[in-house]
Amino acid sequence: MNKSILLHICCAPCATEVVENLRKEGYEVTGFFYNPNIYPKKEYDLRLDNFHKLASQIDLPFLVGSYNSKDWYQEIQGLEAEPEGGKRCKICHRMRLNHTAQIAKDKGYEAFTTTLTVSPYKLSKIINPIGKEVGEKHKTKFLERDFKKQEGFKRSITLSKKYELYRQSYCGCEFSL
Repeated sequence: MNKSILLHICCAPCATEVVENLRKEGYEVTGFFYNPNIYPKKEYDLRLDNFHKLASQIDLPFLVGSYNSKDWYQEIQGLEAEPEGGKRCKICHRMRLNHTAQIAKDKGYEAFTTTLTVSPYKLSKIINPIGKEVGEKHKTKFLERDFKKQEGFKRSITLSKKYELYRQSYCGCEFSL
């Protein structure tokens, strides 16, 4: 019997390898697209459309969180000038993982995790402790992984080409643009 997991998905390209990897590990994966940080709205819509495209191609059940960018701006207020990978990013990761953990708990998933660690620009040593902390807060298990290992990022590029997915050139928020 497969274990159920809710996968926070930042974008379709990052999801490709991670879903493949988790399925090989025996997980029944549900994608959760929740990214109130993405700017502008046109970019958010493009990334969401590509997520839907991937989900249909790989038969991935999914949920989509609300695009509450006002809440995101409120969370990171005062950190706009932080460098990429700094305090603002940690707040952003925490916000998205906290919401994912809550949904995982409410819907009865055995665990949750995120695609964020497949990117060479996102450090698992920062993301995994945040995931573990919010998992403990919500009394649900966070699956700690560094999906970029064993050529995970390279594999995501190959799969993105296969599925003809849009690959963005920046993380997502207006400050990383």
